[in-house]
Amino acid sequence: MPNYDPMYFLLLLPAMILATIAQSRVKSKFNEGKEVQSINGVTGADAARQILDSQGLNNVQIEEIKTYLGDHYDPSKKVLRLSPDVYSSSSLASLGVAAHEAGHAIQDAKKYPLLVIRNAVVPIASFGSNIAMTLIVAGFAMGVFGLIKLGIIAYSTIVFFQLVNLPVEFDASKRAKEILVQKGIIYQDEQKTVSGVLSAAAMTYVAATISAISTLVYYIVKLGMLDKNKK
Repeated sequence: MPNYDPMYFLLLLPAMILATIAQSRVKSKFNEGKEVQSINGVTGADAARQILDSQGLNNVQIEEIKTYLGDHYDPSKKVLRLSPDVYSSSSLASLGVAAHEAGHAIQDAKKYPLLVIRNAVVPIASFGSNIAMTLIVAGFAMGVFGLIKLGIIAYSTIVFFQLVNLPVEFDASKRAKEILVQKGIIYQDEQKTVSGVLSAAAMTYVAATISAISTLVYYIVKLGMLDKNKK
């Protein structure tokens, strides 16, 4: 199937190139940002705490985790989890990441519509990702249109999740950039470095979305070709 089909690589090529560039930029910008310490000397954990408290989110806890770049906000437990490189570092890269995750907590508190939708879609998309490929591959192997269509529907939930997730991530970064300056956590001349880190990270979400859409298009096209050949 996709591993041997030139059409698959043709459709996925833009996403693959973008993903490679995005990963390179993330690593480059994060490493660059790690080398620049904030003038205020505030750590990622301190910055997140200040941001959360300024929004009245004293109930949101901040925890350190051991996963490298595994930083995330858990809306179900109201916990913001930061990796060691972010939690205890005062680099501009760490402040950007911490503020971004705090941005998700603010979205959650304000019932940001797209975040509400994204959180509701997560279990559905997770289930879809687990069965989509099995249904599609089995359907093509046996020539059963019904299985292929079910697989495509299941995969569509992944695409929908990515499409909703994209503006959620961009909004969290936008909030992070604004609030870091507003609260005096960073200065104006430090904003460029922080923006570079967050913009590079945003590219990875764009690449993931394009990849998901391209893969969906591929399977729809292949289904149409199979249907045409059987007529």
